[in-house]
Order: sequence, then structure tokens, then C-alpha cells
Amino acid sequence: MRQFDLTPYRRSTVGFDRLFDMLEASARQANADNYPPFNLERVGDDQYRITLAVAGFRRDEIEIVAQQNLLVVKGKKEKDGDASAFLHLGIATRSFERRFELADFIRVEDARLNDGLLTVDLVREVPEAMRPKTIAIKTGAPLAAIETMPAEDVKAA
Repeated sequence: MRQFDLTPYRRSTVGFDRLFDMLEASARQANADNYPPFNLERVGDDQYRITLAVAGFRRDEIEIVAQQNLLVVKGKKEKDGDASAFLHLGIATRSFERRFELADFIRVEDARLNDGLLTVDLVREVPEAMRPKTIAIKTGAPLAAIETMPAEDVKAA
């Protein structure tokens, strides 16, 4: 994959540092290991689910850490003292760390391990102050104009 130099854009823009960091991290991760495989799905308008295939891992071998705008899923497989002589070892049991960049106001709601699949449910909760508001349109003079009118004109308005 080609490497893009974003330096000229960084010099001429203000406030887009996080976007450029995400693009560069995404390009690096595209070349990285894709273990374990995962699915991203939209469950509802503001609900999402990440499903990771973690066959062979127990619940106590997986750690999920949610920070601001980042979800990190780590798996650390304990080494068994089993001296079995495998003829074929096809089930991957290596340790992993998978990072997911989260948008603003996304929080982890639930995480479950079932049949070798780890599902992490995410919810977008936009604070009330940040939600769009419908403004009622009134008739008459603006409040600033009413305050400067003589008293007899205010009664008429």
C-alpha cells in the first residue's frame, strides 16, 4: 500500500489533527496483522456491535478497556504446560491487541463471550445540550426593539 504524506495538509489546517492521526493509524494498521477477525455492524440508529472471533480464549484471558474515543480488546493466552505432540496446530492461540477508534459520545454498553465469539455492544449517547433543537418562530418585533420602544408603543405591540 502506498504511503501518503499528510504534512502539507497539517500545515494548512487547524483542528484536524485527530483526523490526520486516525488516517495515518489506519494506513499502518492495514499493513498489520488482522488477527483476530472481526465484524462491525449497525444494530440500530445509535447502536453498533463489534464481534471478534476469539476461539480458544476464556473470559479471564480477554481484557476490554474503553477510554475516550478508543476501545482496546486484548487477549493473552496462558501457556499450557501440556507437552502434547500436535500433528497439526490450526487454531490460533497467540496473544492479540485490537484497537478501535470510537466517535464522540460512543460508550460501551455490554460485552459477552459466547461460542468463541466476543460481542461488544456500543451506544451513541449525544448529550441533550448537543442535540439539534427546533426553534419556534414567533410574530412581532424582536425583544431588543420592544425594550427601546416608548411604553405606549409596547402595549400596542
